Amino acid sequence: MTPTEPELDFVDEVAASFEREGMPLITGRVIGWLLISDPPEQSAADLAAVLGVSRSSISTATRMLTPGGLVERVRRRGDRVELFRIAPDGWSRMLAARYARATEFRAVLEHGLDALTGAPAARRERLAHVHELYLFLEAELPALWERWEAGRAQQHDAGGDR
Repeated sequence: MTPTEPELDFVDEVAASFEREGMPLITGRVIGWLLISDPPEQSAADLAAVLGVSRSSISTATRMLTPGGLVERVRRRGDRVELFRIAPDGWSRMLAARYARATEFRAVLEHGLDALTGAPAARRERLAHVHELYLFLEAELPALWERWEAGRAQQHDAGGDR
């Protein structure tokens, strides 16, 4: 499939968004293309051709994307070619992992506050504000997640999928 200019623009927008989060540009481009590619499963050669990059760049990007579960490797029966696609629950797994890291980081922040016990309040203030934010997120994210899952289940039960 040869992408259109608007499709490539979308791929580049996705890549730029992920690059702002510290991800390599090509990794974001792989995500962008896998979100809209037809078929949804793409070989490394397909990805390299569409994105105009080397197969080694694709290999590096997919190695970065598969452990978190956003992208998965699949094979068709009888075919030796490895394909990549956005996992059906990939975004959910990726965000769940981020939420778990928020809890872990809140614990790190608490160790920092312990380390500053007895320090002047002005010195502890920055850390205390970040700690408050992570406490808030840790308390609120489970309810948000439950609402998301309930809405998805309701949509699935109704037979709708956008």
